[in-house]
Amino acid sequence: MQYVATRKAAEKGTELHEWAAKTIQLGIRQAVPRGKIRTLESYVNDAIGFHMDPEVLLYYSDNCFGTADAISYRNGELRIHDLKTGAGRIHPEQLVAYAALFCLEYREDPENMRLIELRIYQNDEILILDVTADDIRDAMERIKENDTLIKESVYS
Repeated sequence: MQYVATRKAAEKGTELHEWAAKTIQLGIRQAVPRGKIRTLESYVNDAIGFHMDPEVLLYYSDNCFGTADAISYRNGELRIHDLKTGAGRIHPEQLVAYAALFCLEYREDPENMRLIELRIYQNDEILILDVTADDIRDAMERIKENDTLIKESVYS
């Protein structure tokens, strides 16, 4: 019975992400009661307001890639937003990994960025992560090292 509930929650999460992506692409802002934060509506409105692209593949190698729910990079400002539709534990390191993947894929030095803003939207809250260029650079190094280890173990 637990498996069915988990599967249904995952399906609902996938559908909500698809709906949010389409809504962002179309620029359809959502109504939010004054003074309230509503997870889905705030996520969509913020992504539209920051001119973000939804569901963007970030690719370093076949061993290391991911899809950012919403991302933008303009004028030295990197923004990555993550929509969480379940009640599970938040994993902020996922967004740090996405920022590292972005820097690796597009050969951007996080030290040269004016802003790195990573946000998680969950349970009617917005968590803005406190990260530095060093945090991103450390994640970039771990990605490169682990990718090398995987390649060596698979191809040796």
